[in-house]
Amino acid sequence: MRLEDFDNDEDKVIQDRLKQKTWNEIRTNDSWAIFKIMAEFVNGYESMGRIGPCVSIFGSARTKPDDKYYLLAEKIAYKISKAGYGVITGGGPGIMEAGNKGAHLGGGTSVGLNIELPFEQHFNPYIDHDKNLNFDYFFVRKVMFVKYSQGFVVMPGGFGTLDEMFEAITLIQTKKIGKFPIILVGVEFWSGLIEWVKTVLVEKMHTVSPEDLNLFKIVDTEDEVVEALDKFYKKYDLSPNF
Repeated sequence: MRLEDFDNDEDKVIQDRLKQKTWNEIRTNDSWAIFKIMAEFVNGYESMGRIGPCVSIFGSARTKPDDKYYLLAEKIAYKISKAGYGVITGGGPGIMEAGNKGAHLGGGTSVGLNIELPFEQHFNPYIDHDKNLNFDYFFVRKVMFVKYSQGFVVMPGGFGTLDEMFEAITLIQTKKIGKFPIILVGVEFWSGLIEWVKTVLVEKMHTVSPEDLNLFKIVDTEDEVVEALDKFYKKYDLSPNF
């Protein structure tokens, strides 16, 4: 079928991606993509290197402003900012917006790492005007999250949130980054997944070590989040202004 024969945009995108390209087309497109990737890394490094110590807040873009987890994320970000940390989110709506809003209201640094998507994503109005970064590549954006965060707060979310959470756990477990606190918020939301990890991955399949369960903590309140962050950094004699 020809591209114009498809009825919807999704089918057209798939057809365009699958159509046979010449070797010269492939080589040219890939070569020029390198420069765009490099530009995103350079811009990200130069912008993020000036922000100071921050905590990343992950969560769903679909969470509504009246949802209990939106309100909780806002409170968490507010208390984090008052404790001396900046807040990094994915820059979009939902939990991300709540995180930036709480940081903004708390007078703290509010960073948004926005990603260009065909749906859902648009930057929220609570990001500091000089700290609103846009990315085309997920992997470049994820590097910025882990490289410039001193902690990870993971609110309820979907596949993207789970991807970010498990990547942070994997990088710490494999010692590719420092052991920063990973705090999962919402016992009701996370308990089923963590129970599966424990019973299936650890006890039955032995694909995860029992001590890896200590890489994260599950809490329910904003005070528990700040307490976990402060406890971790006091142990290493560090403070948010280190």
